[in-house]
Amino acid sequence: MPKLKTRKAAAKRFRATGSGKIVRRKAFKNHLLEHKSSNKKRSLSKSTLVHERDEDNVRLMLPYL
Repeated sequence: MPKLKTRKAAAKRFRATGSGKIVRRKAFKNHLLEHKSSNKKRSLSKSTLVHERDEDNVRLMLPYL
């Protein structure tokens, strides 16, 4: 059986924690930041977990995660 291919776009966006959960960055912190509060920008800087309903799809894209 051939090796499974990794979706490179997904590999750049997700990583696994030590316990096996998948971590992602938050959206809306790329540009147009002037009107956003410091508190909002700080909270957008933190990474967050992928929702459990999306986790199976991410794992299909990243077979060796």
